[in-house]
Amino acid sequence: MKHNKIFTCLCCLALVTHSHAQNVLSAEAAIAAALKSNYDILLLKSDSSSFALDNSYSKAAFYPRINASTGMVFNTNNQKQKLADGSVKERNGIRSDNINAAISLNWTVFDGMKMFATRDKLAAFVKLGELNIKNQVVNTIAAVLSNYYNIVRQKQQLKAIEEQMGLNEERLKQADKKLSVGLGSKPDVLQAKTDLNAQKAALLQQETLIAQLKEQLNLLMAAPLQAEFEVVDSIPIDHQILLNEVLNTAGKNNPALQTAQQNIQIAGLALKERKAERFPIVSLNSAYNFGKTDNKSVLNTFTPLYNRNLGFNYGISASIPIFNGYNTKRQIAQAQLDINYNKIVLEKIKATNEIAIINAFKTYELQKKTLGLEEENILLAKENVFIAMERFRLGISTTLELRATQKTLEDAYNRLIAARYNAKLAEIDLMRLKGDLLK
Repeated sequence: MKHNKIFTCLCCLALVTHSHAQNVLSAEAAIAAALKSNYDILLLKSDSSSFALDNSYSKAAFYPRINASTGMVFNTNNQKQKLADGSVKERNGIRSDNINAAISLNWTVFDGMKMFATRDKLAAFVKLGELNIKNQVVNTIAAVLSNYYNIVRQKQQLKAIEEQMGLNEERLKQADKKLSVGLGSKPDVLQAKTDLNAQKAALLQQETLIAQLKEQLNLLMAAPLQAEFEVVDSIPIDHQILLNEVLNTAGKNNPALQTAQQNIQIAGLALKERKAERFPIVSLNSAYNFGKTDNKSVLNTFTPLYNRNLGFNYGISASIPIFNGYNTKRQIAQAQLDINYNKIVLEKIKATNEIAIINAFKTYELQKKTLGLEEENILLAKENVFIAMERFRLGISTTLELRATQKTLEDAYNRLIAARYNAKLAEIDLMRLKGDLLK
């Protein structure tokens, strides 16, 4: 009965945690905080807002341009005229006032459909901005989850160290007992103390690492530095992911692929803009003019003292491109190259994603199998340590044998924790490549 109680206590040591007053932060809450305040997402939202602002004025290309102008000129002149009959007329300080005003309209009614292509391109840039935000959101969620579960992993590692400390404390206690009754040796006590101090040092290092990872998560969430929180104790693994499902869905939902496809569309609209420059530009023109001249005095009797002009005119104009040094041809060729370039980028992203999915899935399958083995190993290693501790207590085994079983347990914990975390990383990467992290 006593042995069963000891074995139960030994197994429960792995679940011991420090009692803190901080709130437990869930992975979902960390993601929500990051999506609200993450700096990279906010920067991309600013860029997207700029695209949306430009698009809100895209219809302006279809509207006429109306301009008004006015001017007033006051003149004071000295005039001298010599006429054909030989007479000379001269007067100083002749004043005249001139007032001009006009309203003009210019309305482009045809430009080779360039205005339509420009409107569609602005709308395409808005969608590109949304896809960039979506891509950054997915990457941010992946980064938050990786960082969050790394903290969980390191907490589990901390518990494993605490368990090793408990074993070393028990070993030191037994070594002291044996030494006090003359059945043990001083080196066994010293070695137990040395191993315990090493575990204490590892504990301090582990606590520092956890604190640093928490600060990284605070940065991703744009939370105040040194904000205190705790994380959950376990790393859940989805064991139902299928390779074909990920490959089939990635082509539709992956933000990087969608962004590459959108860049091809934008490049195609830019090509339409360049081709439109081969066509004439036809505009409707109209103006209303007002002019008034008021001369206070004149030398020539045929010059009017007062003159006013009012008038409305309208017409049509066409600008026909004939030759511009092959500039339009060069721009069209450049736009076509841009389309080809973006198509190559799309194919590269497709190939890269497929390889990344396959490799991530292989890692996912490997770590799942490894996890199953290590979960079995940890039970075996714990039982082995329990037996070794009892043998050491009874004086049947030596310190070296006990230390060897402790090392086996420590290695089993390291492999188990690493397998669980690596399986989670592969799962996160698969969901990121699939485009499912937003769901």
